[in-house]
Amino acid sequence: MQKIIDFHAHIYSDAVAARAVSGIERFYGIPDCRGNGTVEELLALAKEHNVEAVVCHAVATSVHQVCKINDFVAGEAAKHAEIVPFMTLHPEMTAAEITAEIDRARTLGCVGLKLHPDFQHFALDGKDCFKILERVSPDIPVLFHTGDRRYDFSHPRQMAVAAKAFPHLTMIAAHMGGYSEWSDVEVYLGTPNVKMDTSSALKFMSPEHAVGIIRELGVERFMFGTDYPMWSYDDELERFNRLPLSEEERKAILYGNAKSLLDKFKCARHGNN
Repeated sequence: MQKIIDFHAHIYSDAVAARAVSGIERFYGIPDCRGNGTVEELLALAKEHNVEAVVCHAVATSVHQVCKINDFVAGEAAKHAEIVPFMTLHPEMTAAEITAEIDRARTLGCVGLKLHPDFQHFALDGKDCFKILERVSPDIPVLFHTGDRRYDFSHPRQMAVAAKAFPHLTMIAAHMGGYSEWSDVEVYLGTPNVKMDTSSALKFMSPEHAVGIIRELGVERFMFGTDYPMWSYDDELERFNRLPLSEEERKAILYGNAKSLLDKFKCARHGNN
């Protein structure tokens, strides 16, 4: 059975999961998310589908949520070896607060950083984003929600500006580089330090379009992601398996590329080949 790493999943405490999932449904106009957002359900589904590791995060929509979320995600990773924790920050934090929280979250075990320009109301190519990125060290990969035609926060062109301004950082543009704006991905995201995940993209693209982007930008830059709880492993794997890829390309996206990236950032908690 093919080994899998899920590079994009959200987790919430049992106390807030139902509210968080409802918020996702409202924001994206989805009538019913496929998961309940809890760690227990995600890990059960991951085990069922031979998922060795799941990159997990949650988004802080206010400054006061940041520490609580980082404590929660890192705490779950300490209990469950499958979880690779990414921290959150918020653009309204001061420079000193950003530096201090990065250091604290790293001490807790957080491996990377996840930012969501649309939820957090900042432009990817703006000063609030750059204030954060200026304080991120090269050993911290940064995962961005990217793209949404309803807003002007995270378009692929804005992702490209940030990537070129910080060429020493490894950045991951979620959702195949631009949720609902895939026609612009190939134009802007050829920047060498940008990788992409497949979450919340394959449902909205033809298999031919998806494979065209993957091969144009390079198979080695893409990693499988579910965007749990929005979608299930059954959903996303069915969509992924419809892509006209070679077996070698399929294995790279489902596992190998993410394994290499996580190993590079000294996060081999998901096991060995």
